[in-house]
Amino acid sequence: MTATARTPRTPNTGRLARTAAATVALCILGGAGTAYAYWATSGTGSGSATNGTMQTVTVDALIPGDTLQTSLAPGGTADVILRATNPNSHAVTIYGIAGNGAVTADAAHPGCATTGVTFTPPPIPLSPPITIQANSSIPLTLQGAASMSAASPSACQGAQFTVPVTMEVRK
Repeated sequence: MTATARTPRTPNTGRLARTAAATVALCILGGAGTAYAYWATSGTGSGSATNGTMQTVTVDALIPGDTLQTSLAPGGTADVILRATNPNSHAVTIYGIAGNGAVTADAAHPGCATTGVTFTPPPIPLSPPITIQANSSIPLTLQGAASMSAASPSACQGAQFTVPVTMEVRK
């Protein structure tokens, strides 16, 4: 009688190896197919956009409720108070303020034709920047921005001065 030696066999070892090999093959093929689709895909289309028109931000002089903190006297300086109104549906940032013509006295002081008043705008760009929220207004106090010559005539005493300015705003 002859005896043959048998090797003990673990059940399903061949099946597990085949399943693992099939899974690895599918992952490689799926990845290669995805990469090919990514690089080989093309398409066309069109788009459009429109640029809205920004409404003018207005600048007004003193209005009821705005209070002067300083008065202008010959040889001195005073604050200039402005009210900026943003009618846009988005906030804007004030970039700069500049003088825009001669300073004039109110009509009640006709002898104050030569006022001796000058306007010194703040440096551009404003620092820190000032933002006006959508559909709102804010008061701006430019400290010491108006000055009056010591040679200004007495007829200017008690006058209110109009200081024409322009304001540059950006979205």
